[in-house]
Amino acid sequence: MNEEDLISKKELLELTGISYGQLYRWKRKNLIPEEWFVRKSAFTGQETFFPKDKILQRIERIKNMKDGLSLDELADVFSPSSNIQSMSSAQLMERNIVTSISLALFEEVAGRQETLSFDDILTVYVLQKLLQGGDMTRDEGRMLIAVMREHYGAFASKPCELALVRKMGVPLLFLAESAEQIYFDKDAKWIFRLPLAASIEELKLKLNETEA
Repeated sequence: MNEEDLISKKELLELTGISYGQLYRWKRKNLIPEEWFVRKSAFTGQETFFPKDKILQRIERIKNMKDGLSLDELADVFSPSSNIQSMSSAQLMERNIVTSISLALFEEVAGRQETLSFDDILTVYVLQKLLQGGDMTRDEGRMLIAVMREHYGAFASKPCELALVRKMGVPLLFLAESAEQIYFDKDAKWIFRLPLAASIEELKLKLNETEA
């Protein structure tokens, strides 16, 4: 991580207006990951730094949502795993989580499912978002389903990115812990890089809203 990507604890507290106590209470509640607290040597001794973009986005989301959700509920939203084990296609459509179009494409690849696991729900949710945004074709959507079903479980709830690259019209879709250090030749074009953690948070919020 580059020095310019980090923000000191003192700068963070001043910029966000939160207190030292809030910061560490949110850490204890797992709203802010332990690995974001980076200890480094500074001219004043050991200081704590954070990945700047990640911590600022997370604190803004916590501040925006903490009035409507308890800290435990927020911790579940930010967790890469879910307490939702499965849900039927009918329930997902009734709650307007996904559409029949994205579910039909999913079933073309995965076959008819009585219920969908949370990982499969996430797959259909991401598929729908990318198709609706015009970021991928239906054929690429089929690739997405196959890649997610075959490989997403290997990440064991660790943060990862879904990325699509095209070269001369030929797509390459992959999952990676980080796409920061992946390089292609000049004829290859990045189409999108999607951190799945953000989609998981969005999906959980939608599920929580429809349960309320």
